[in-house]
Amino acid sequence: MSRPRLSVAVQRAVACPWLPDTVSIRRWAAAAAGPDRGGELTVRIVDEAESAALNETYRRKRGPTNVLAFPVDDVPPLPDEPVPLGDLVICAPVVEREAAEQGKTLTAHFAHLVVHGTLHLLGHDHEEETAARIMEDREREILAAFGFDDPYRSERGA
Repeated sequence: MSRPRLSVAVQRAVACPWLPDTVSIRRWAAAAAGPDRGGELTVRIVDEAESAALNETYRRKRGPTNVLAFPVDDVPPLPDEPVPLGDLVICAPVVEREAAEQGKTLTAHFAHLVVHGTLHLLGHDHEEETAARIMEDREREILAAFGFDDPYRSERGA
């Protein structure tokens, strides 16, 4: 029996020369999903206007944000079809600004947001301290496997 396959569609709605290649984005999402998780998700890379519109519509918060996760809930699986996991919307200008502010490379910060968002699609959250610790530890582990530093190091003052 073969392993389930994760299908990751990447949509680039903004032109940005530093954006990671599609293969890398797919690898980061697949690592977050784990080797036994199949399904499909979309990563859409947008500008600030689209991010702000989605953030205001769905979260009732003003302005753009780095990543939005839209999980697909309660969709019955169809025979021989991948299970839809949801969509990630990543705002390239916000990623660029945050990476500079936090002293991170663009690639490392983008990878973190793909991993973070994918974990949200799979049901992880950081609303409570214990859940946040579990999610953040998983993020660190996944990113370290790709050679990236702890994405939370600057928040701890290290």
